[in-house]
Formats: sequence, structure tokens, C-alpha cells
Amino acid sequence: MIAKSCPGRNKNATKKGGEASANRATQALAPADQQPNSRPGLNGQDAEHPAAARPKRRDIKKAACAAFPRTIPVMTGYVFMGAAFGLLLQSVGYNFLWAGLMSVTIYAGAMQFVAVNLLAEPMGLANAFFITLMVNARHVFYGFSMLEKYKGLGLAKPYLIFSLTDETFTLLCAEPAPEGIDPKSYYLSLSLMNQLYWITGCVAGALLGSRLNMNVAGVEFVMTALFVAIFVEQVRRKANRPPALAGLGGSAACLAIFGPDHFILPAMATMVAVLTLARGPVERGFEAP
Repeated sequence: MIAKSCPGRNKNATKKGGEASANRATQALAPADQQPNSRPGLNGQDAEHPAAARPKRRDIKKAACAAFPRTIPVMTGYVFMGAAFGLLLQSVGYNFLWAGLMSVTIYAGAMQFVAVNLLAEPMGLANAFFITLMVNARHVFYGFSMLEKYKGLGLAKPYLIFSLTDETFTLLCAEPAPEGIDPKSYYLSLSLMNQLYWITGCVAGALLGSRLNMNVAGVEFVMTALFVAIFVEQVRRKANRPPALAGLGGSAACLAIFGPDHFILPAMATMVAVLTLARGPVERGFEAP
């Protein structure tokens, strides 16, 4: 009865059903990238751009390729300095496994050299703590200047903070990530490469020391030479001179007051205090052209 009383409606329904079937057949034959998303609300924005929310392998590769040329100077320095550390560590009875472990977990060039002396001639925990604090106190200032650069980097941020050495900090501040390169992948690639160079040098030096009977007297001077080179580079740049000269003046004053055996901790404490109090002018000097 209903079918007979609505003949026009039945014809329209039949026509629409035929068109829907034809559309489904056309979509099934179309290429995959031209087919409409059958689940549009599943991942929100990812439904339209499925690769936008997850890192792309090619982006990471591009970032690594962009970072590598900039790390070559660090590679040459880290391999040789790391080898010197490995030789020293081997000379006091610790093999290449310890060199690798310290480089992975500590990763602090100057402090690792100091740690060799701490292992060879044990001292009180309080002295070891304050020496470590003073040697690495400069990283506080690195951290202040990297707050904006490392903002919003997610799970990569803790490692980037851990791996922020003098040389890595210099590279990251000297030039931004190249155009078209994901900053997060670039920072991570550069930091990881530098640590791998250091680990390689430390392990290689310890292995070399275990195979060859070498006289390592004076090898520890490599870190002194490095910091002298950094100091000279700072003095050459006008904006960097105030903190460099403040460090030099504070060290000279503490040497005269406390003598050569006890001046290091007071000198470092003096430098930290002066740079903390003068943080504003120092930062403005760095930002000046």
C-alpha cells in the first residue's frame, strides 16, 4: 500500500542509491592518495596531515647533515683531549670501560681531568663536592641564556641540558639552525655528535694507554692549554672582555691572598659572585653588535 501510494519517492530513492553505488565504485578505483579519509575525526589535525605530528626520518637526516660540518672543529679537539683523558685514567689503574662510562654519565671535560686526581689521591667528600661545583658553575650562565632556545622541546630537553658543554654552547649560540631545518632535530644532532666524539677519544686513549707503555707526564696540561685558548679568544672580542678580565683579576687576587695551594676554590667563588652581580651588564655586552 505504501509503495503504491508513493511512486515518485521510490523512483528518487532508487536513483540516489544507484548514484551512491557508482560513487563508491569510483572511489575504490581511485589512487590511495586521492581517496577521502574515511575516519576524519580520528586524530584531529593528523587526519589531514598524518605526518605533521610525528618526526620524519628525512628531517632528522637533514638536521644531522647540517650539523656535522659545524662540529668538525669540535671533533678534532674532543678526540685529542678525550684521548689525553683516557691515557691519564689508564695511568692510575682504570681501564677503557671506566673511561667510556665516565664520558657517558659525567661528560664534563675539565671535571673529568680533575676526577683523575680525585681517584688517584682521594680527598674528603666536602672538598670533592665544592671543587665539582666551582669547576662546573659556569653552566649556570649557559642555562640562563638557553632558556628560550630550548623552550618546548619536550623529551629532548633533559638530554640537551645535560650535553651543554662549552663547545656545544658556543656552536648553538654562534649560529641558529639553518633555514628549512627543524631546530629540535638540529640541536639534538649537534649535541649528540659532540658527545660521541668525546666518548670515542676517551675510550681510544684508554685503549692506547693499555697497549703502549707511554709517559703521560704533562698530558693533563691539555685542559690548561684549552682554557688559555678560550681566554685569548674572549679577550679578542670586545664584548667578552669584562667577564674575562674579571676572572683574571679575581684569580690573581686570590692567588696573592691564599697562595698557590689554596687559591682555586676562592678564585672560582669570586668569579661566580662577580658575574652573578654583574649579570645584566654582561648580558647586554654579549648582545651588543
